[in-house]
Amino acid sequence: MKPHHLLLLLLGTIPSHAAFQKNQTEAQPDFADYHFIDVPVEDTPPPPLMVDFDKMAQDFILETKRIEIPGHPCAFNPSIIRWKGSLLMSFRSYDPKTHSTNPMGLIWLDENFNPIGTPQIFELPFKNPVLVSKQQDPRLITVGERLFLVYNNIKEDVTHREMRRMFIVELFHEAETFRASEPECLMHFEGENEMRYEKNWVPFEFNGELHLGYSIIPHRILRPLLGTNTCETAYETKKPFKWDWGVPRGGTQAFADGDHYIAFFHSWTDVPTVQSGGKKISHYVMGAYTFDSKPPFSLIAVSPEPIVAHDFYRPPYYKTWKPLRCVFPAGIVLDEDFVWVSYGRQDNEVWIIKIDKKGLLNSLVPVSSEQI
Repeated sequence: MKPHHLLLLLLGTIPSHAAFQKNQTEAQPDFADYHFIDVPVEDTPPPPLMVDFDKMAQDFILETKRIEIPGHPCAFNPSIIRWKGSLLMSFRSYDPKTHSTNPMGLIWLDENFNPIGTPQIFELPFKNPVLVSKQQDPRLITVGERLFLVYNNIKEDVTHREMRRMFIVELFHEAETFRASEPECLMHFEGENEMRYEKNWVPFEFNGELHLGYSIIPHRILRPLLGTNTCETAYETKKPFKWDWGVPRGGTQAFADGDHYIAFFHSWTDVPTVQSGGKKISHYVMGAYTFDSKPPFSLIAVSPEPIVAHDFYRPPYYKTWKPLRCVFPAGIVLDEDFVWVSYGRQDNEVWIIKIDKKGLLNSLVPVSSEQI
């Protein structure tokens, strides 16, 4: 085992950089997480014309695999990246005792996506004097040799209610230790609204700079001006497309692949399915999309229907923040022939899906011509 495959926690305060802090015992319950009992699947036959996700499974899906994070059986929403020749995964951790989903973790994986060593749980510094930190859904992204973590949390300077915004830290790997820069909250950007939660921005690199996909329809691209808490709108194109499963929202990072970028999004809608026993509950689905490799990063093609593997929506089910069936993509790695997508299942499991890239790209449909 290589020495750098062990993540050791750096304790104490480091000038100009905040070390990951092991603070799992102090985690507080999240007001919106894990209060409701899931709807059980009934034994009675489902009515006709009901959605059956098993019948939607595509043949370009080659394999799915659950990843067991040592000591964290309820980890979920993993992001994955190849950095300096190795696979690194971030994830959220759910504590069934406190019901907290606040801690995030990092762990190295081998080439078969098996965990290496001990995962490290951390909570990044947070200075709100009234409200507790609620950091969620980390995504890993590289810019050249630099490694960043993009996540969401509530603002530190708002104490009368939760105002959720995106945050960025740069990660530094020194010997056997990861540490992070001081978290930067992205507070100022076009369309900023104090009543709107900001989540699921899509990070990607272009020309040595970090970019963030703010929305898919329209495809608005922000450029963070690091150190200023500000993002400028770099580009925006309007190419609507048909999608019957709710509003497409960010999921994974986007990575360049020839003359386009590729990424996976998520959406949700309330619908009765065979997998919910005929109950009309929320179903989270994922799709893929591509966009131009050069500005203004116009959309090229998109999945015509959800990407589904046979085991996406099968038991076991869990108590979650509301009755749902959930697949949530948060990270990708790819090579010439395959795409691997890391995803959370039912807010309680970490999975990897292996996809034939040619088959996936052939399944996408062109997006309509640009509309002003």
